[in-house]
Amino acid sequence: MTYHDAGPAHCGPAEILLVEDNPGDVRLTREALNSERLWNNLSVVADGVEAMAFLRREGKFGGAARPDLVLLDLNLPKKDGREVLAEIKADSDLRRIPVVILTTSAAELDILKAYGLHANCYITKPLDLGQFMKVVKSIEDFWFAIVRLPANK
Repeated sequence: MTYHDAGPAHCGPAEILLVEDNPGDVRLTREALNSERLWNNLSVVADGVEAMAFLRREGKFGGAARPDLVLLDLNLPKKDGREVLAEIKADSDLRRIPVVILTTSAAELDILKAYGLHANCYITKPLDLGQFMKVVKSIEDFWFAIVRLPANK
């Protein structure tokens, strides 16, 4: 078997939607994503209702870019991450957007439910600052340097 380098799996700016209600985690995620690459576009919403409005480009999100990746916390106000994940994966227009669960919960029930709702991956947030930064960078590297994603439409 031979390896053929087809070049970067993703060209152009990566559109990332972070659904996170903790301002500290938002700041750390933004720092990790911007530390090495300046071509990420990170949009942030703080609850599940805003997440679905953003994804459907409703109201104040009418001009929002379609994300290439969603980083989704489970424990959110108004509509929790499980409900958001279920809505995304049930919507024929949104279901191909990869959803990475990035949460503090390590509960087996949460993990099983997330995968049952077709999460693309489940990551428990490390409590250590350095480890958190490494995890976010590894998410970015995996989804935008290794994985081939469909055209953003």
